[in-house]
Amino acid sequence: MKFNELGLLPSLLKAINEKGYTDPSPIQQKAIPLILKGKDILASAQTGTGKTAGFTLPLLQILSKNSDKNNRKIRALILTPTRELAAQIYENIKEYSTYIDLRSMVIFGGVNQNPQVSKIKSGIDILIATPGRLLDLENQRLLSLRNVEILVLDEADRMLDMGFQRDINKIMNLLPKQRQNLLFSATFSKEIKTLAKSILNNPILVETSPQNTTVEAIFQYVYKVDKSKKSELIIQLIKQGNWNQVLVFTRTKHGANNLCKKMIKANISAAAIHGNKSQGARTKALSGFKDGSVKILVATDIAARGLDIPLLPHVVNFELPNIPEDYIHRIGRTGRAGANGEAISLVCIDEKEYLRDIEKLIGLKIPSKVKTGFEPDPHAIPEPNKKKNNFNRKRENSNQSRNRNRNNR
Repeated sequence: MKFNELGLLPSLLKAINEKGYTDPSPIQQKAIPLILKGKDILASAQTGTGKTAGFTLPLLQILSKNSDKNNRKIRALILTPTRELAAQIYENIKEYSTYIDLRSMVIFGGVNQNPQVSKIKSGIDILIATPGRLLDLENQRLLSLRNVEILVLDEADRMLDMGFQRDINKIMNLLPKQRQNLLFSATFSKEIKTLAKSILNNPILVETSPQNTTVEAIFQYVYKVDKSKKSELIIQLIKQGNWNQVLVFTRTKHGANNLCKKMIKANISAAAIHGNKSQGARTKALSGFKDGSVKILVATDIAARGLDIPLLPHVVNFELPNIPEDYIHRIGRTGRAGANGEAISLVCIDEKEYLRDIEKLIGLKIPSKVKTGFEPDPHAIPEPNKKKNNFNRKRENSNQSRNRNRNNR
């Protein structure tokens, strides 16, 4: 199937062609015709499958049919959990709307609101936003959502993970009841299904891959390593493998900063990105990573979604996530759009339980190896506080959610 078989306008096909695309991905083939028919959809797609174009293209086409150049109001709202994802969607919409007279704007916290407010007041058709900044501006009566015709919740599972449920509920009360709703999620948890029931009207389920599975194009393996030797091991792997673009995940902001400092000391160009970094610093780090001036990007899970890095060859879990679903989101940064990728996890004895949970979730025993000189201490005993029961995990997840929510407002 080709894009010109999906019923898209010539102006959109021209923009798609200029981006070098001819064949729609599976999620695009399934979602675009349904959205053009005005259907509500509940879509599950792994990262890197082209889902952003899957909703932006039909959204642009629908809005273009009744565009009022003299009285622009917010007719489409796209909610995302992170600033980076919001910015990426905004860039995609600008590119695809090159030959369509529609105006879009992105708003998120961490930057001065005045330029955002000025653009909104000048009149826009499409608003991409994080929940916190959106509610901030609405509370100040600086924007209105009364005319929204299409609502998109992207990475809905991540929004719930980050504690945005209450904000989402508030936003729903600000929208017209008659609207088209599109909900995209990497996984279909019970919480997502509950959210979908409260928002969607007779939705059509769109799935392009088995639930909670990882991308087949990603080669996954584990290095079993002594905890004290992790930094030394990852530095050696980067240098010996001559890796030039690596996304490395840590569990904490402090850990990301420390590892970044060690890499720079080892003459490896690196930058850290996490919630305590200013938006300017985050944007600069991402830009350097994309243009090659920064080889290693060390990130917390705030960067697990929304980073559009073409052909990213390596993702390294310096520390495994304590929430197994986050593993899927992390490694989904590589192996995108059919390309091959490599996901490496450095696992110490304290993380054995996390690894078991991940393998249970993805239904796969991840191959492991040991590198000479970095072997785990056979006499090491797991730290008691690392063996979390379900209650402790939920409490930790809740604390992380509140922190992430605060950082993204």
